[in-house]
Amino acid sequence: MDQIDQRRKTLVFCATQEHAARVRNFINQIKDNPAPHYCERVTADDGELGERHLREFQDNEKTLPTILTTSQKLSTGVDALNIRNIVLLRPIKSMIEFKQIIGRGTRTFEGKDYFTIYDFVKAYAHFNDPAWDGEPLPPDDPAEPRKSQTPGEGDSDEPTGGDVSEPEPPKRVVVKLSDGRERSIHYIAATTYWSNDGRMITAQEFMQQLFGDLDALLKDEDELRAIWSDPDRRESFIQRLVDLGYDSERLDDMRRLIDARHSDIFDVLAYVRFSLVPLSRTQRVQSAMSTGLGGYEREMRSFREFVLGNYERNGTGELGSGKIGDVLRIRYGGVNDAKLLLGSVPHIRSAFVDIQRHLFR
Repeated sequence: MDQIDQRRKTLVFCATQEHAARVRNFINQIKDNPAPHYCERVTADDGELGERHLREFQDNEKTLPTILTTSQKLSTGVDALNIRNIVLLRPIKSMIEFKQIIGRGTRTFEGKDYFTIYDFVKAYAHFNDPAWDGEPLPPDDPAEPRKSQTPGEGDSDEPTGGDVSEPEPPKRVVVKLSDGRERSIHYIAATTYWSNDGRMITAQEFMQQLFGDLDALLKDEDELRAIWSDPDRRESFIQRLVDLGYDSERLDDMRRLIDARHSDIFDVLAYVRFSLVPLSRTQRVQSAMSTGLGGYEREMRSFREFVLGNYERNGTGELGSGKIGDVLRIRYGGVNDAKLLLGSVPHIRSAFVDIQRHLFR
């Protein structure tokens, strides 16, 4: 803290979410600024509060929070222009991840000529890349001075002066993929994307890369639905995506690109690979309730509705096999009490899995 200008916005990348909380608390203990929200944590567990801290951090008109601590969440997709310091407090596993994190500081902003990396884990020693961070290029030659005009010279009916502004960038960009169909993505100029081999690529190329990788993993739409309807197969498939470099943060980037913030990752994959229109989680829950509750006794219907409500609020993470025990403890007090009302454990698990089939049908 003694080495930085404590008024400058800073991102601190920590090893775990708990580590990020400890670093946040320590910074708030030694900071010069008396404001209580000077440093905040933004991680996956912080939910809407973390999203609010992030929005305030990205607002260049606001000075608080000034520092954010995180673990994985902010390595991609952060459109904060005025970040002046990147602090590395955790090991970095790949060149792609290293470049994504450093890319958080490369946004341009008025009066920002550079940013500083504080590398406490010697990540630079593992990821030297002369093609990316070699010797600096020589500065551009100064522009020729504009010639003055005499009165009447170059008169036109066009407006002059400071009222002329640059045209806004397109709101949507159309990407044509190798299946011959087009996908529409949201134009986000300040977000950086990286290829599997560590090259900086455009959003269009990012989508094309994901399409190619999905093409090798999925033969048709029915296979994706079957995978996503089965907790164990879905978890295995998600791990395969992670192994290819598509962790939750990169898929969240794609969700933003296709304007599907309230949709499941299933809808992101289905849109990119099969051009299916994304549905929100609320729409999927409404559909599942209309088709997946009939023919059951009241308590079993209530159980299935509870599972759907958890999914609508929090997403696919609520549908994992490991969540069944949590649901039974929260709703019934334990497995034995749940068995008295719902039947055997295999019967309960079957119901838990079956309602997912209705979500992704």
